[in-house]
Amino acid sequence: FPVFVALGALAGMCAPGTVSWFRGDAVTYALAGTMLGMGITLDLSDFRAVFGQPWKIGMGVALQYTVMPTLAFLVGKMFLANQSLAAGLILVGCCPGGTASNVVTFLAGASVPLSVVLTTVSTFMATVMTPTLTQHLAGTMIPVDGGGLFVSTCKVVLLPVVAGLVLKKYAPKFSETLEPFAPITAVLTVALICASIIGRTSTQILAAGPTLIAAVALLHTLGFGLGYFLSRSAGFSSKTSRTMSIEVGMQNSALGVVLASAHFADPLVAVPCAISATVHSVLGSMLAAFWR
Repeated sequence: FPVFVALGALAGMCAPGTVSWFRGDAVTYALAGTMLGMGITLDLSDFRAVFGQPWKIGMGVALQYTVMPTLAFLVGKMFLANQSLAAGLILVGCCPGGTASNVVTFLAGASVPLSVVLTTVSTFMATVMTPTLTQHLAGTMIPVDGGGLFVSTCKVVLLPVVAGLVLKKYAPKFSETLEPFAPITAVLTVALICASIIGRTSTQILAAGPTLIAAVALLHTLGFGLGYFLSRSAGFSSKTSRTMSIEVGMQNSALGVVLASAHFADPLVAVPCAISATVHSVLGSMLAAFWR
């Protein structure tokens, strides 16, 4: 998995034209197809078990909106003298969990049902939490289209997973034929997303310099680490803690780019968000390979 992501990153940096087509609807359809593939590997009983333990959901969402915003604020203060770059890093930390976290959770052998639920709940809460936390930590109030964000998450995550569950129940033989292709599809999807993001933002990444890249990497590394450590300290199993780690460490950085571009005058605010999308994919892929 990390090898594919690394190759994708290299392709995006050296030959951005080869991956520039993978954006917009192509990303949406690829992620939705990947989530459909994951859905056929699951059972409805897996989701019943998640909803039967609401404290897991509460813990995951609490970590999402406390650990990452706090870390982003502290890392920005310590390492980024430019206020616009620090604001961009804070914005990343205040975003909900990203849909790619569900793919990485699947590849890491963690709990996909819990990951899907946490992504959906944190996205729903982003309507209030993202602008409130950003205003408090960065001093800027930004509106979030909560309805549109939630609908997009349903299209990319919830509906494809439900379709996969239905397919498994009513067309088991067909599902068995598709199931072996789910992991490689997930790997290629994340690699292409990473390649595409780097291809579109390679100029900004190179111009940002090593300090910003290191700050973004530190934010996500600490997020992964604290997500796992705090979950284990609370008594959750290794599988659940891996899921929490991935959900906390991987953000909806694409949302950050959109919000930064729309609500901040300085274009530099969007740069940490763009770098974040690449960094958390690479780190997440390495973590998934380690846990797998």
